[in-house]
Amino acid sequence: MNKIHHSAIISPKAKIFNNVKVGPYCTIGENVTINEGSELISHVNISGNTTIGMNNLFYPFSSIGSIPQDLKYQGEKSKLIIKNENIFREHVTINTGTEGGGMVTKIGNKCLLMVGVHIAHDCEINNNVIFANNATLAGHVRIDDNSIIGGLSAIHQFVRIGKFAMIGGMSGVEQDIIPYGLYMGIRSRLRGLNIIGLKRKGLSSQEISNIKKIYLNIFDNNNTIDQNIKDLENIKLTEIDEIINFIKEKSSRGMCTPDNG
Repeated sequence: MNKIHHSAIISPKAKIFNNVKVGPYCTIGENVTINEGSELISHVNISGNTTIGMNNLFYPFSSIGSIPQDLKYQGEKSKLIIKNENIFREHVTINTGTEGGGMVTKIGNKCLLMVGVHIAHDCEINNNVIFANNATLAGHVRIDDNSIIGGLSAIHQFVRIGKFAMIGGMSGVEQDIIPYGLYMGIRSRLRGLNIIGLKRKGLSSQEISNIKKIYLNIFDNNNTIDQNIKDLENIKLTEIDEIINFIKEKSSRGMCTPDNG
């Protein structure tokens, strides 16, 4: 059975599944779907063509599914899709997609978005991603599993963040960050590997040592990155394959290296 506060304003066309809690002064638009077990604590606005999965928790004054902040947007019926077990703290804002970016913004499973986080149009956030307070994403950003985005960070449009990467607080990220990469500073540089992330993944000391060596080889200035990668492709290690495949993917922004900044 749903628990809906009498002050909440819900369109009769909205689809609300079982065991959903809607607190005081929330508003839910006509094209919204909210699946089982999700909760809107109070003063939450869910609008647009938005689908919310199971067991998500929305804190007061979050605005979810509003139209993109993109002057090219012409009212196309774009979407926001949120999967399961995410937490959205106060003042989080998330926009729907645009025609120029595939028409959909996506949030995966078990993410934590702290106070004041902004997710712009056409972003793709995968699973177990943590955003500290007031981290902001421009449009078309992709963030892979288990990454951590530090507080007051800003990520440029079209940037890709690899899995288990860590972005330090108050960083301005303008280029792609490799999986397991550690990035810190205002328009600064790749600072090394996210050793904590590697340990959390359960890698042994020897495996981490191997990845460190590969990292140094990839960014060896005596050759191009492409040549360095070619020299490493015969090494069979999952984490190395992930880094190499990430670098080989098409990039709109280029790769952040230790020499940038």
